[in-house]
Amino acid sequence: MSMTLSDLRVVTPDEVHDGWLTIEDGRITHIGRGTGPRNGNGHGLGGRVVVPGFVDIHNHGGAGGSYPDGDPETAAAAAAFHLRHGTTTSVASLVTASPEALTRATSALADLCEQGIVAGIHFEGPYLAKSRCGAHDPAQLREPDRAEFHALLKAGRGHVRMITIAPELPNALDLIRDAAAEGVIAAIGHCDAGYERTAAGVDAGATVATHLYNAMPQLGHRAPGPIAALLEDERVTVELINDGVHVHPAMLRLAARQAGPSRTALITDAMGAAGLGDGSYRLGAMAVDVTDGVARLAPGGPGAGSIAGSTLTMDTAFRRAVGEMGASLVDAALMASLTPARVLGLDHRVGSISVGKDADLVVLGDDLRLESVMKRGVWITNPPNPTP
Repeated sequence: MSMTLSDLRVVTPDEVHDGWLTIEDGRITHIGRGTGPRNGNGHGLGGRVVVPGFVDIHNHGGAGGSYPDGDPETAAAAAAFHLRHGTTTSVASLVTASPEALTRATSALADLCEQGIVAGIHFEGPYLAKSRCGAHDPAQLREPDRAEFHALLKAGRGHVRMITIAPELPNALDLIRDAAAEGVIAAIGHCDAGYERTAAGVDAGATVATHLYNAMPQLGHRAPGPIAALLEDERVTVELINDGVHVHPAMLRLAARQAGPSRTALITDAMGAAGLGDGSYRLGAMAVDVTDGVARLAPGGPGAGSIAGSTLTMDTAFRRAVGEMGASLVDAALMASLTPARVLGLDHRVGSISVGKDADLVVLGDDLRLESVMKRGVWITNPPNPTP
């Protein structure tokens, strides 16, 4: 079955051009300029912007489903919610918990990976600094344990993609080396490390900065800390939460200019409350209140008032990248799609509108608001009204 989408503004890794593309068996087979061929399966998009499906490498849930709970049904609902918001490739992020709880959740999420619902598992914790634990249960934080890590890899059956580690902890550098040797992305975050120790973590094999700026020491002119080490190292991709709450737009622009779009990955860090509005929720073991769309740890518990993930979706992150960060459509697409796809090693298949790749597409209106989503050549949401 062949389908041609015509009269669209195609956002590729190099440019934006008026053109068309053809899809066969779920993959992009042709990309052209101009009006394009007319056939019985054509679909005119009326000049709408088409960008590659978004790739979110840090996501805890949505629509009431929380990946840390390890419930397959609600986890699948969370993935489906974010898919409707344009995230065609999503990593399921866990939070700090007991070894038993992490093992159960990992095993359940591995099943969803094998079904193609999520693209991998991310351990955000338990090897984090207590002083920077944020919305993680401080009672469950512990020193890096290589035996536990390898047991979790076994439970994940080859689907563990990333682990966040505070590099200053005992045995942290050894665990980073283990992760790299196993093909698992080591990320630095929720840490109290200085510049030198962070650099040592990168030298040991860490290649991602977990939500840069958040849950780590801030930039200082005498003690530059982890932010400077992570931003200046060409081996590191920095995650940014672009929700208007976690990071001031000026600091987002600063990081994006320093790292460039090829080293900047927009993430949601979304929790189960995403898509549901204000109310009381949980993130792992922690009670969370959402007010005016902002998630914070509930009063009365440890870390009360701390930001607890987000209610962000990737379509909003993309739109804010253009509007608040001043990114071009090309650079915004790199940060929301191709760069995170490269982090996961999936850029041969997803992350850009390129011949041979999956037809994972997001159709945006004039105001860059999402109108339609396609995954592997199938419309997930209603296709836009065709033009004659």
